Amino acid sequence: MAREIVSEAEVIGYYTSLSNWGRWGTEDELGTLNLITAEKRKQAGALVRDGAVVSCARIITWEVTADGPLPPRHEMIKSGEADPGPIIGRANATDSFTIAPHGRTITHLDAPSHTFVRTDQSKPWTLFNGKPREMVTSDKGALAGSVELAGGGIVSRGVLLDVARTKGQEWLEPDDYVFPEDLEAAEQAQGVRVEPGDILFMRTGHPKRRDALGPDVTSKAFATWQAACLPWLRERDVALISSDTSNDCHPQHYPGLGGNGGIHGVAMGAIGLWLLDNPTFEDLAVACVEHNRWEFLAMIAPLKFQHGTGSPVNPLAVF
Repeated sequence: MAREIVSEAEVIGYYTSLSNWGRWGTEDELGTLNLITAEKRKQAGALVRDGAVVSCARIITWEVTADGPLPPRHEMIKSGEADPGPIIGRANATDSFTIAPHGRTITHLDAPSHTFVRTDQSKPWTLFNGKPREMVTSDKGALAGSVELAGGGIVSRGVLLDVARTKGQEWLEPDDYVFPEDLEAAEQAQGVRVEPGDILFMRTGHPKRRDALGPDVTSKAFATWQAACLPWLRERDVALISSDTSNDCHPQHYPGLGGNGGIHGVAMGAIGLWLLDNPTFEDLAVACVEHNRWEFLAMIAPLKFQHGTGSPVNPLAVF
């Protein structure tokens, strides 16, 4: 395969050629989560042998960066600085969190309602499977494609493809985009194969690069899946994908398609593929080497936000 950035015209073609619209019925909103069956979860459960658990979430900090729509806010309502008074037995501290999950810093799950798509100006904007965009309203939120769809948790076989390690690098440089052959090279090096219904994690080493060079690198440039990976992901029938970035290369390769016309647009809008943005796979990569295997039980449990377009999550890998 040629290591070439696919054209905008090819990406537009993917909206049709890779579409899962109607595959699970005309009213389906789950998309590729339908591929996680009870048998798939049993397969994943059998991978738990040592009981070791690894978190793949970044710590939510309160720094102001250029990477999100709103910086998270943490406010103490009651703290230990004030004397609780003459009571005995127990006093408490309470706090409040304001979090806008979408962006490039917070580990979060994108719900289908996060993405509207169309392939030309004569067509209406829709969610996956043709749900009209008007079902996501300013007063009530997402009346279709809400994050509540995954409220029961996403549990399946997880696979980490450590592309940076396979290339012998600490991290991928911003122009070192990931192509299908990189995924297959990681499979071969690690002795693992991505299968239908899997939760696929892909390590670029971006969080390590960010720690070394500073948070501003996230707003400038980073590499992840190139849109050329989309046919491969559709062929493998994975249930959810995540790289340790926000999943689309930055700067965007397809500004004419609304910026996220590559992975976010085709994967979510056409394939119905769920996305997990901004995890860290640094600890998971170490654990995979220590256990000498790159498959594990993966669990992602979003908060049950009514009519929400996404949720912060703490993805877990269990060995």
